[in-house]
Amino acid sequence: MPVVPFLGYVATFLLLPTAIVVFGAFDGQGGITFDYLRALGEPYVVASFVHSFVVSAASSVIGAVFGALLAYAVTTGNRDGVLRRIITSACGVLALFGGVALAFAFIATIGGAGLVTVWLGNHGIDIYAHGVWLYELSGLTLVYAYFQIPLMVLVFLPALDGVQPQWREAAENLGGTTWDYWRLVAGPLLTPAFLGATLLLFANAFSAFATAAALISQGGIIIPLQISGALSSEVGLGRENFANALALAMIVMVAVVMTLYALLQRRTSRWLR
Repeated sequence: MPVVPFLGYVATFLLLPTAIVVFGAFDGQGGITFDYLRALGEPYVVASFVHSFVVSAASSVIGAVFGALLAYAVTTGNRDGVLRRIITSACGVLALFGGVALAFAFIATIGGAGLVTVWLGNHGIDIYAHGVWLYELSGLTLVYAYFQIPLMVLVFLPALDGVQPQWREAAENLGGTTWDYWRLVAGPLLTPAFLGATLLLFANAFSAFATAAALISQGGIIIPLQISGALSSEVGLGRENFANALALAMIVMVAVVMTLYALLQRRTSRWLR
């Protein structure tokens, strides 16, 4: 019985919307149609998928590398210390700091008339000498990295905590160096957790919408903006089912990524208990 509210929540906010998307993707005026799925092969849609993949992959790799380094620095301190609690609490807040507020923060800081941009310009440094990249894919990757890094800290920290100090002592007693320890012991154990966390970051960036919508007002360079355009723009009126087809493609990609993440997490939990 206690699981009933959870099942009701999942059915209402996950299964039902997914069913509506799947039904809409094949719903034509004369019955079942594959026209909307075939439209996914249009060059501008393919380009949006490629852009979404590039931004998600780049921001997830950046977030994974820097987040893992920060998480490792946290584990070298006192596990019950104040500094660790402050860092983990801050990461919990920053990992959810997205959307319009984050986009505005970057615009106010490094936008065309941002505080840092103006200050650097007064000192002869023009960060937009080759174009205003903040409103392009490179700028979107930088903004996404802002919440990807703290998310990586939260996800990867438990895996680092699972590495026992006795394993390093055993490696040293057997004559191993620090490089041998990381190459033969800690590295193989942490690699599945690192890859799984990277996949989670990829899915997080791939499905992000509000930050991109606030930062890039024109065009649908990534898939979430294409869906928004199909639903709301004057050109896209009457193309709700095409938006469902786009959403279905996103669901399939995220489902594949999350399945790989679950498999890697299972492999990690086998060793790091």
